[in-house]
Amino acid sequence: MLWFKKKKSDNNQIDNNIESNVDNSLDNSLDNNLDKKLDKSSEKGFFSNLKSGLSKTREKFTKSIAVSIFGKKIIDEELLEDIESHLLLADIGVSATNQIIEDVKKRIAFKELNDVQALWETIKHSLNDILLPCDVKLDISKLGKKPFVILMVGVNGTGKTTTIGKLAHKFQKEGKSVMLAAGDTFRAAAVEQLKSWGDRNNIPVIAQSTGADSSAVMYDAIQSACAKDVDVLIADTAGRLHTQKNLMQELEKIKRVLNKVMPDAPHETMIVLDAGIGQNALVQAEEFNKAMKLTGITITKLDGTAKGGMVFAIAKKLKLPIRYIGVGEGIEDLQEFHAHEFVDALVAE
Repeated sequence: MLWFKKKKSDNNQIDNNIESNVDNSLDNSLDNNLDKKLDKSSEKGFFSNLKSGLSKTREKFTKSIAVSIFGKKIIDEELLEDIESHLLLADIGVSATNQIIEDVKKRIAFKELNDVQALWETIKHSLNDILLPCDVKLDISKLGKKPFVILMVGVNGTGKTTTIGKLAHKFQKEGKSVMLAAGDTFRAAAVEQLKSWGDRNNIPVIAQSTGADSSAVMYDAIQSACAKDVDVLIADTAGRLHTQKNLMQELEKIKRVLNKVMPDAPHETMIVLDAGIGQNALVQAEEFNKAMKLTGITITKLDGTAKGGMVFAIAKKLKLPIRYIGVGEGIEDLQEFHAHEFVDALVAE
């Protein structure tokens, strides 16, 4: 009798274990499916935001070209001239435009373009080719030590300080500790603006009074970040006009100061460009690149302009990594740049 009870108890235990394993398996399966759905939902949300953010550029660029292409039955010289004009008007730039037109002409010569739909696909393919070399994600883990120092540069009005706040929020969501350095001591409101972002995200901000030596701020910040084992230090700088040599020299001084504390710092020198100024953004990037040897680009305000074609002009000319793009004012509207997604959103039917 005791044996029977024990046997029954053992069987119950086995049943319970089986039920538990089945339940856990189902839970895990449901969790995995839910995670996949959430990931897909997130991807759709990001693409939807990107598509919406590029609506003004798409209206000017894609629709005008589409009307020219699909309004014709044959591909002739007149059509190619129309396409070239539309590309230039969309701020894609001479160099990028020439590459696209040359790609089309080559395919025509090899009899690879039989209709206007094939022509449209060729243009999309060329646009992707221009952007792909710049599709390089910012990897702060590659350094292998802390902190990863990001030096933000650019002229006033590009959204540099706001971009810093959004980047800080992004790194926090990834579980990274962040510190900010208020190196823009030239503009009265800049320090307060950065402190506001710090308060909002509970992030320490190293700052001094307006008019202080920005290099001294950087020195304090990197020493503090090293001492506190912070993952990422993001340093703001004054919004300098690229034509003011003395201010550009001050930027070089900041870089040297950071380099003294950490020989390889800054690890990323990122310029923030305003998409709304079109081809002038390329001029800014070229000048800053000469002085600072840029390693990354963030392009903001794409949602407020029809000049988003400037992304192609910058990619073709500089071939520097485009790390992020801004497609809205919200804190989540700073997105990682992906070439295929950008082109798909731009030429979305």
